[in-house]
Amino acid sequence: MKNQRKNSLTDIRHEIQRIQLILIIVTTIFMSIGGAVVNVNASDKAFDQNLQETAGLITRIYGFMKEAPRRDLCITMDGIAAELADVDVISIVDTQNIRIYHTNHNLIGKEYDGTHPDFTSHKKGFYTESDIGPSGPQRRSYSAVYDENGNYIGFIMTIMLKTSIRSFTYKIVLLFVIVTLAAIIIEIAICRAFSRKLKRRLLGYEPDTFTSMYRIRENILESTYDGIIAVDSDNNIEFSNKAAKKMLGCDETDSTEHCDEKVSLIKQAVFAEKYLSQVISSGTADFGIQTETENGTALLIDCIPVKEDGIISGAVALLHDRTEYTKLMEELAGTKYLVDSMRANNHDFTNKLHVILGLIQIGEYDKAVSYIENISIIQRETLSTVMHAVDNASFAALLIGKIARASECNVKFILKDGIRFKSSEVAVPSEALVTIAGNLIDNALDAMNMNLNNDRPRELEFGVFTKPGELLITVRDTGCGIPAEIGDRIFEKGFSTKGSGRGVGMYHTKQLVESLGGTISFESEKDIGSSFMVLLKGSYV
Repeated sequence: MKNQRKNSLTDIRHEIQRIQLILIIVTTIFMSIGGAVVNVNASDKAFDQNLQETAGLITRIYGFMKEAPRRDLCITMDGIAAELADVDVISIVDTQNIRIYHTNHNLIGKEYDGTHPDFTSHKKGFYTESDIGPSGPQRRSYSAVYDENGNYIGFIMTIMLKTSIRSFTYKIVLLFVIVTLAAIIIEIAICRAFSRKLKRRLLGYEPDTFTSMYRIRENILESTYDGIIAVDSDNNIEFSNKAAKKMLGCDETDSTEHCDEKVSLIKQAVFAEKYLSQVISSGTADFGIQTETENGTALLIDCIPVKEDGIISGAVALLHDRTEYTKLMEELAGTKYLVDSMRANNHDFTNKLHVILGLIQIGEYDKAVSYIENISIIQRETLSTVMHAVDNASFAALLIGKIARASECNVKFILKDGIRFKSSEVAVPSEALVTIAGNLIDNALDAMNMNLNNDRPRELEFGVFTKPGELLITVRDTGCGIPAEIGDRIFEKGFSTKGSGRGVGMYHTKQLVESLGGTISFESEKDIGSSFMVLLKGSYV
């Protein structure tokens, strides 16, 4: 299939070349034929003109030498005939039809039995016509000879044989054929050179490839759920797909009553001026722009400049529906934490199975049964508490996974009494909840893992509470605590007591909380533990 496709593309390029060559060759041939015809006609007229002028010249010379000896006349005329390449025969005939002179000396003095000129119809005393003589078909020019008194005393013929005329014509045609072939060869070379240059300009692709690429591009750009708007360097709309028009409130599928072509272009132009003009002027991309359209669609916009040979030739905006992205992130986050939960539970269950196996091997069957019953009760209670108290799947999956991880770390994970999270009461995005709670829990587990040598209980207490327009998250641990001298720096970017390459989690958590209009605070006592509290309330939630 691939070879057939390649052959098809090559055939198209060859077809274009063939059509170009045929047009060039046919045009050249027609021009050459036309030129040859014109040149031959011009040559015929030139022959006639030359014969008449030669006849007139000989007539004047003969006028001076008609009394001279025939031998002198013959020598003079032979000299003239030798100099005239365009005249094959010169003949002088008197009124008695006797040839006074003829290029063929054997005919001198003999009677002329050919066509007699009719000077009564040609008042100028000369004319040219075609005839047949002893030497074959020929072109003749007749010129009358008169004496001093104006009396007619004979005529002069200058003749060019048709064989000579055809020979000259053949030479002209041959010359045009040679010139035509040379022109065709040069045109073929130029055509091929142009074809190679054109192919280089097309980045090595065949012309049909661009057609195929354009169709593929159209299908891809129109089938994507993301909006795409492209502009040139003057901020004129070059392309916008259906998704972009729909996001901007000018969907072409709507009735023209609500959105006609002009309104669509105005909305797109306003968008381009607002977001893409700055990218074109600065030459730097701008990612993650958040905005909301007039129809209430929350958008996430990426603006990227387009450069050709280092020069900005336009810009492209990618419009993402933030609602769809949020749903996708929630689904992915939920799946991630469910996997983490399964992994942690699997490890925890393996440890519990080892305990059960040991109790059975030493014959403590009653203790093994009691141990299994206690595990089942605790597991059911924990899962039941989380699933009943938290109605956000991603958030619930996070808590289950963290409970399992805490068990792996030999940390007792305690859920505060009365925990409650209702999505209907707050509007915090799931990814924000997962990020904030996940970072605080991980930070608490790390703090307790840094202090393994003391005998104090290792406990992590987590609470989440909601009421209409308000959210409270608390995390308390019995870790090493935070020294007073570094308490002011724990939210700094890059600051960490756990080594280099850390110090991002708490910084990001604080930034996220503040972006939601909330506050984060903590209390800590060295070697006793720490307690973090996040409070979100107001217009956002």
